[in-house]
Amino acid sequence: MTFLRQLFGGIGSFLQTPHGVILTTNAVFHGVLWWLGVDYTNPFILGAAVLILIVDFYAVGLIADKLVYFYSQFVLPVQTPQDRQEIFSRVNGFTGSRGPILFVKNGRVIKHEGETDKKGPGVIVLDTASAVVMQTSTQIIGPAGPGIRFTKPPEKITRGEGVDLRAQWQFIGPLVSEQPFLNPAPSSDPKKYHELRRHQTAGHTRDGFEIAPTISIKFRVKRPVHTDVPSESGVISQYGYDAASVLNAVSREVIELGTSENKRNRMEWHRLPAHLVVNLWREYVRKFKLEDLFTAEGASGLQVIEGIIKQRLTKPEVSGMTDNGTLTNAAEDSLEFRQLEELGLEIMDVRIHNIVFDPAIEEQIIKNWNAEWTKIAKREEDQLNERETLLETAAHNEALKTFARISSQKFNDPTAPTQDIFTTIQNLIEPLREKILLDWRASKQMDDEIKKLDDIGKWLLVNKQDTLQNRKGGK
Repeated sequence: MTFLRQLFGGIGSFLQTPHGVILTTNAVFHGVLWWLGVDYTNPFILGAAVLILIVDFYAVGLIADKLVYFYSQFVLPVQTPQDRQEIFSRVNGFTGSRGPILFVKNGRVIKHEGETDKKGPGVIVLDTASAVVMQTSTQIIGPAGPGIRFTKPPEKITRGEGVDLRAQWQFIGPLVSEQPFLNPAPSSDPKKYHELRRHQTAGHTRDGFEIAPTISIKFRVKRPVHTDVPSESGVISQYGYDAASVLNAVSREVIELGTSENKRNRMEWHRLPAHLVVNLWREYVRKFKLEDLFTAEGASGLQVIEGIIKQRLTKPEVSGMTDNGTLTNAAEDSLEFRQLEELGLEIMDVRIHNIVFDPAIEEQIIKNWNAEWTKIAKREEDQLNERETLLETAAHNEALKTFARISSQKFNDPTAPTQDIFTTIQNLIEPLREKILLDWRASKQMDDEIKKLDDIGKWLLVNKQDTLQNRKGGK
């Protein structure tokens, strides 16, 4: 009974196929003709029926292939002829079993549970900001950029991770909201304390103080010179896709030696920029004293460190620096830049900010700054007072010179006859009065001075007349 069910089930499945439909249609058609009296014992009629059946099979097969090829283009956004042929082969030869179907968005692989366990032919769809590297269990096959990547067993994504082609910001060290120095290590679990973000960037100055900044790093996978070059699937990414850089970033290993247990750990490509920046920060901060990091005649120590770290990561050569933080004119090779270049990475920006350290040290620094600022303010006050005194003296001397020059205007003629005392005084004050009226007539204070000079002039006239009368009476 089971055998008969399987037999008839197989026949029914075949009859639902295009070839089964053609065979059934021809059987019904020739059955009707035979019923109408067509003699199929005639070799010519029998040969014609067989030829028509063969032509029908060929035509249906050809039309079915063309239709499958046409409609399969709409299953995935294929661009190249190779991908069109690949999706046609997958659809045309589909038997019900398939491999993994994965979607990579912004470098993150999105999949259903158990999807990677499937062993048949699969497909990977990558958005314009993503790339992957494919491998087998024994070798690296190569990178795949934005677009479609058809996979065959035993191909898989290297380490199951994609590559984000966009520029990325990474922040390491204590956050602004954290107060790591105000949270001492618990005696019961000191290891937990040492895992705080503070220890990601903690370094020691030349005078032995520990400080920890927040360091932000902007980096990306290196882009090609010409960004309009399409990927293997014919897709042009606005973020730029360089196959060699993606391959180097994922396939070339960077080994980090564990100091605690002497282990060798592989470092992911996106962790390398932070690793290099922190090592450079600790290398340079030990060349400066704590106070030099914040005060300097030109750029502060932090600005110098930030600038030279950028040079080490973005240029093949960098300025040398002495052990006391002084830049030299000697150029040195930048090993960090060469390492990033070999791995297909590039650093775009490095910033150092949010410096934190022990509150006791901060309080002492503030006291020192207050004392220094008070000293500077006192010195500047003394300089201003001294300058004010010099200006007053100079102005007083200039005023005396001006007074003497104006007052002596009517005494420049050495041949003038001798004058009496009243005329002399009058010749002395009249130029002064005219000068005041000409230059300072709008000043209220000068009005008082003019009034005084007028009173003196009246006194002179009265006394001069009295003296003349007394002299005449005496005669």
